[in-house]
Amino acid sequence: MQPRITLITLGVDDLERALRFYRDGLGLETPGIVGEEFEEGDGAVAFFELQGGLKLGVWPRRCIANDANLPMGAPSATEFTLAHNVASREEVDSVMEQARSAGATITKPAHETFWGGYAGYFQDPDGHLWEVAWNPVWEIEE
Repeated sequence: MQPRITLITLGVDDLERALRFYRDGLGLETPGIVGEEFEEGDGAVAFFELQGGLKLGVWPRRCIANDANLPMGAPSATEFTLAHNVASREEVDSVMEQARSAGATITKPAHETFWGGYAGYFQDPDGHLWEVAWNPVWEIEE
């Protein structure tokens, strides 16, 4: 398999709330909710532009379950994390505050890490876990 991941989709319970969090709170660019014209109501989704052509999608959990032909299970914040790596300790603090102001729950405040970096965790309104980190070994392009 060639690694060609182009879209990461998060299952959400409230599409409008997720749109406001990521667009208005975190400032991610989006055309807004699209696909509402589809009859069955499972097409409404919002996409956000990330770097390098990667997109983040938010789609109702019930729609994902229906599309994948799976029963809808209970959400779990520890199944995976999304990491947002930044260029400095100060930027970690800034992003964590931006997320908190947007309605995120800070689960672990920014702190010095055992591996020499600086990082913290927050959950979006649907419980998805994000790590915001500065790694002194990685160079981050502005």
